[in-house]
Amino acid sequence: MSVKKGDVVRVVREKLENSLEAAASDTRFPSYIFETKGEVLDARGDYLLVQFGHVPTPNMWLRADQLEKFE
Repeated sequence: MSVKKGDVVRVVREKLENSLEAAASDTRFPSYIFETKGEVLDARGDYLLVQFGHVPTPNMWLRADQLEKFE
């Protein structure tokens, strides 16, 4: 099941925390990316731009394999 533009998703903690991106940056990820729904706004290659919640939080580019559809 692939994730595409318009899908509602959440971040898979294990896949993000053990990624190359996590090793190259601050690993204190905000809890809302794991707990709230995010909407895929754009896609470029293997990366998807995700907007989380209805509060003013920054959109994030994440690899498609680090996301799963929110059920």
